[in-house]
Amino acid sequence: MLILSPLEQFQIVSLFSIKLGKLDFSITNALLISIITLICFSSIIYLSSSSKNLTNKPSFFFVPNPWQILIESVYELITQLISDLISVRSERYFPFISVLFTYILFHNLIGLIPYSFTTTSHLVITFTLSFSTFIGINIICFKKHNIHMFSLFLPANTTFFLAILLVPIEFISYISKPISLGVRLFINLMAGHSLLKVIVGFSWSMVLLESFQSLGFIIPLFILVLLMGLELGVALIQTYVFVTLVCIYLNEGEILH
Repeated sequence: MLILSPLEQFQIVSLFSIKLGKLDFSITNALLISIITLICFSSIIYLSSSSKNLTNKPSFFFVPNPWQILIESVYELITQLISDLISVRSERYFPFISVLFTYILFHNLIGLIPYSFTTTSHLVITFTLSFSTFIGINIICFKKHNIHMFSLFLPANTTFFLAILLVPIEFISYISKPISLGVRLFINLMAGHSLLKVIVGFSWSMVLLESFQSLGFIIPLFILVLLMGLELGVALIQTYVFVTLVCIYLNEGEILH
C-alpha cells in the first residue's frame, strides 16, 4: 500500500522500460509480484521435498513435514470440493482447479503485504481468469453435447409461449456468469485494500499531531489490526468462492443441468 491516495496503490507502474519498436515489454509492478508469487510457491514445494531419492530427484517425505502438510491440506480441500460439486469425471479437472486455486490464493495473500501489489484487484486479471475459464467450459460442453448444449437456455417442460420469455432471460443470465465471477473477486479485493489505506492514512495523520490528541491513533490502529484479519479471511474466502463457482459451472457443462 502506498502513502498517498487510496487508489494509487492500484496503479500499474513501469519499473524497467523495455521497448522493441512498437512493442512494450516493460517490467511492471504487476509482473514483479507475479514473479515473486511464482518464486514463493516454488519455494514451498521445494521446502516440502526431501533431499534426494533413488532417482536422484526431489521427492516428498513418507512422514510429512509441516510444509508438506500445508500443501496436502490445500490439495485435500480442492479434491473434496471437486468431488462434491462435479458429479461426472471430476478427477480430470483436479490439475486445472488446483492451479487456479493456488494462483488466486497466493496473489491475494501477497497483496496483503505492505507496499506490495494486488494483481487480483484489477479487472484485466480477474476477467482474464473468468472469461478464459468460461470459454473453456463452453468448449467442453459443446464437445460433449453438441447442439444439445443449448438446452441450458430452455428449462424442462416449458411451453412455447413461456419459452419465448425464458430463453432470452436464461441466455443473459448465462453470459453474465463470467462477468459476475470476475467482478466479485475484483470488488472484494479492491474495496478491502482501499479501506485499509484510508485507516492507515487516518492513523498516520493523528500520529503527526503534537498535542495529547496524537494518542488517539491507537483507536484506528486497533481497527486496522481487526481489518487485517478480516482481509485475510476475505482473501481465503474469495479464492474458495471463485473456485466453487467454477466447479459448479463445470458440472453444468457436464450434465446440462
